[in-house]
Amino acid sequence: MSKYLVQGSYTAEGTKGVLAEGGTGRREAVERVLRSCGGTLESMYFAFGDNDFYIVVDMPDDISMVATAMAVRATGGVMSRAVPLLRPEDIDEAARKTVDFRAPGA
Repeated sequence: MSKYLVQGSYTAEGTKGVLAEGGTGRREAVERVLRSCGGTLESMYFAFGDNDFYIVVDMPDDISMVATAMAVRATGGVMSRAVPLLRPEDIDEAARKTVDFRAPGA
């Protein structure tokens, strides 16, 4: 499973929906859409500031994440972005890889 941090904001129409069904209603909707693509919700927080919500999800793969994001964004109620999250062990593995790179001008 791949983990993602989803950050987003509601449009005016999306905010009307949150007001009508509340935070727990939105959490249930998020859980449903994630399940439909084989994913699960790890955590969900509402906030104020640049973003209205922060969600951590587990998805089977990048394609499932993209499919979910496109379906949600297509409604026009949400503007979001998904950030892939890496475990410390992933960084250890990456650090052990040999990379053939030459700096510009070197």
